[in-house]
Amino acid sequence: MADSRAGTPAQPQDLVDVAHLVTAYYTEVPDPDDVDQQVAFGTSGHRGTSLRTSFNETHILATTQAICDYRKDQGYTGPLFIGRDTHGLSEPAWATALEVLAANDVTVLVDADDRYTPTPAVSHAIIRANRGKPLDQPAGLADGIVVTPSHNPPSDGGFKYNPPHGGPADSDATAVIAKRANELIKAGLDGVRRIPFARARAAASSYDFLGTYVDDLPQVVDLAAIRDAGVRIGADPLGGASVDYWGAIADRHGIDLTVVNPLVDPTWRFMTLDWDEKIRMDCSSPNAMASLIARKDEYDIATGNDADSDRHGIVTPDAGLMNPNHFLAVAIGYLFGGARPGWPDSARIGKTLVSSSMIDRVAASLGKPMVEVPVGFKWFVPGLIDGSFGFGGEESAGASFLRTDGGPWTTDKDGIILALLASEILARTDRTPSQHYADLVSQHGDPAYARIDAPATREQKAKLAALSPDDVSATSLAGEEITAKLTEAPGNGAKIGGLKVTTESAWFAARPSGTEDVYKIYAESFQGPEHLARVQEEARELVAAALG
Repeated sequence: MADSRAGTPAQPQDLVDVAHLVTAYYTEVPDPDDVDQQVAFGTSGHRGTSLRTSFNETHILATTQAICDYRKDQGYTGPLFIGRDTHGLSEPAWATALEVLAANDVTVLVDADDRYTPTPAVSHAIIRANRGKPLDQPAGLADGIVVTPSHNPPSDGGFKYNPPHGGPADSDATAVIAKRANELIKAGLDGVRRIPFARARAAASSYDFLGTYVDDLPQVVDLAAIRDAGVRIGADPLGGASVDYWGAIADRHGIDLTVVNPLVDPTWRFMTLDWDEKIRMDCSSPNAMASLIARKDEYDIATGNDADSDRHGIVTPDAGLMNPNHFLAVAIGYLFGGARPGWPDSARIGKTLVSSSMIDRVAASLGKPMVEVPVGFKWFVPGLIDGSFGFGGEESAGASFLRTDGGPWTTDKDGIILALLASEILARTDRTPSQHYADLVSQHGDPAYARIDAPATREQKAKLAALSPDDVSATSLAGEEITAKLTEAPGNGAKIGGLKVTTESAWFAARPSGTEDVYKIYAESFQGPEHLARVQEEARELVAAALG
């Protein structure tokens, strides 16, 4: 078997044919009876590729009309903010959406410079527009659309809706939108309103996403401390939507910050290949971040963001790329350990059930309440809006937190402020985040954490998502008594769409993939890598037995 090329620079054969990709967007028409070609909202909107007829003009026409119908039914009459990232399919989908939005008389706000817009900048704009307005009184409320497949490969497109709370739409909203979109596709788009792009673009108004977001940053991160300490930052947008933002942050706030790679190219030819030899802008992947990791000694803190900037990667000179779970634990310990005196004492810590138990131990040591929710950032939205969550974070390197005064900043993931927080931590403590994590390990133990995938048919995935605790007959896991079998999140009682099993020192969670014929096993052990391997192996057997 040939050596893996993971972590090595992309080669010409790895690059997507952008012209072919865009042509397929406009020419291929989905089969409404093929489930793989239907509109389906996962945890972050509808995703697919025009090359497999799962993300095409037909999908965006229908989905945008469905969003217009939904917002009309809800009574939302305010403006709709729309942004796009740098994927090759994002601009065509953005243009299609404008044609439908304008035809439906929606007031649309687009970027003032006709540039790329990070997901957090759209969320920030929605929250700003709706500030002081009750969300249960829909008239005049603003909402938004972000055209992005996040960190997915260059061939993919994505389309997500953020209602007036500013965060990802919940399943009640997305189910209605997807159902209506698929009805419109099946009807041959009968019911879709559309006007030519030139008229739609002329009807749109401008909004300074970049200036508004960047100028407001001192209200959420201590940029003065970063500037005064002279922290040398290397920020790599990974060819994504934050490309203009990092330079503006340096200029407007006087920070010693270098934009490591300002290039935007829809083929992402400058990337190093991910674990599966694909181009993927995953800032939590050592392989995708190999170029920045190689330059770690040039900066005090180096950071990366994915294509829509809702994820963060933190690189330090002493440790290289931090595991996302490690940085989440450090960030929580720092923020709740006295760095935000303006936050309410009752502010809680939010984590997804597949995030590290190190967070549980940090929260307990601080005497702060922690809430464990299913996978998906949407579960943190209500708490970030009303201030009952100071922080919400996912193991996949997505998080957000409150302003210094305890008000909401974003209710979607914000990779930019998490990246800046790493520099704030260094500036105010004179220790890198990875050094802080070493302190946590000394205090709480050193967990081994990993995620693996296992094959599963569509029927098995459906059965896994519908499991009950009674379907698991085992009483022990890797030599320890099972303390809980969960199919609902303990923090809010919501279905987790899978299974989590815990013991005193370990746990695993199994969830079906929304895009592939696999299920994912997340596992962690405070007894080290060998025990983790036992947990993983027994987890496979336990899930296989439950699935029959």
